Amino acid sequence: MAGKKETAGNNIAFNRKARYEYTIEEEFEAGIVLTGSEVKSLREGKANIADAHAGPNKSEIWLMNAYIAEYGHANRFNHEARRPRKLLLHKKQIQKLLGRLKVKGVTLIPLSFYFNNRGLAKIKIGLAIGKKQYEKRDSIKQRDWQRDKARIMRSKNG
Repeated sequence: MAGKKETAGNNIAFNRKARYEYTIEEEFEAGIVLTGSEVKSLREGKANIADAHAGPNKSEIWLMNAYIAEYGHANRFNHEARRPRKLLLHKKQIQKLLGRLKVKGVTLIPLSFYFNNRGLAKIKIGLAIGKKQYEKRDSIKQRDWQRDKARIMRSKNG
């Protein structure tokens, strides 16, 4: 197995806009129901969750609008690129999320897509509340200050 490239623990896709657009209250790690061609496409790193969101369907949580590219060698057994995918969570976590999603302004957004140490595809979802415009400006200001502060500290030490 020396020639096999293992992607365990590697991130596949990030949702960079999520932390800018939303305040993340709580994060959950969930499994995801995938077909074989989807897993092969993920191992190649061909996924995008920037426009995706999660939501309830009956008593389950589903990931909507996540893009996983079609696998080139799957032929007729290929998957639909933007199909809804079921998320695998514990029953208590699902009940907690369903209760929180009833509050106005609360949504579930995917934060990152990755393979864990065992090689299983996982997705990190966040319970989020949308930020106002002034909050977004404050987060930009804070990020710039942290960058400048690090630059000043490097110049003093070096």
